[in-house]
Amino acid sequence: MPTPAVFFGHGSPMNALGGAYAEAWQRLGQDLGKPRGVVMISAHWETRGSAVTAMARPETIHDFGGFPPELHAFQYPAPGSPELAARVADLTGATSTDQWGLDHGAWSVLAHVWPDADVPVVQLSLNRDLDAQGHYDLATRLNALRDEGIVIAGSGDFVHNLRTWKREGGEPYDWAVSFNEAVKAALVAGDHDRLIHWMDIAENAALSVPTDEHFLPLLYVAAQARADDPVVFFNDRIEGGSISMTGVRIG
Repeated sequence: MPTPAVFFGHGSPMNALGGAYAEAWQRLGQDLGKPRGVVMISAHWETRGSAVTAMARPETIHDFGGFPPELHAFQYPAPGSPELAARVADLTGATSTDQWGLDHGAWSVLAHVWPDADVPVVQLSLNRDLDAQGHYDLATRLNALRDEGIVIAGSGDFVHNLRTWKREGGEPYDWAVSFNEAVKAALVAGDHDRLIHWMDIAENAALSVPTDEHFLPLLYVAAQARADDPVVFFNDRIEGGSISMTGVRIG
């Protein structure tokens, strides 16, 4: 049976330390079992040209500042997989590298999905030379990995606007809800062209996606869908008015 593909709305790196979202990620891990490996596309690794991590022991990267010491000290010692990295490079033309590791878009969620850090993880970068269609087309080349026991995962947020985020919390903005629901509807319908052209998907879409790095990982997950794959959402909530935590499992 093909492995599922999963998108995580990762939100704050503080979620690495626990909470309701982490509990949902834990349940997801229990449902998924232990795959042969994970290919993660995170909002937090952008390159010119495509790159894939190929080290046996990727570093836990603390790519943020101003958080509590326990978060800066957090380690997720999941192994890498030079073999899986070579397979990804062969499929996508990505360059293998040891100049990255696991950033917080990866480890803050995977630490709950597979807390024993015993599932190999490689990261595939977001190639800034590609447009949205190019990202989607590249992602389709990964589909064969679903038949090889590999989970294709993306980590970002459907809606990600830090300029309008309400630190004190509060109700989501209407435009954020509208965009989030439009993305969900497109995923359920399998209308990936609408996702690729997300600026036309809902009114005020530019408020939900002021920059695209948190949205693009979703295209990598959507591109894995096959006929009759179920689409299931989890953590379907908008934090602080304008950060969507919604995750989706395809397959």
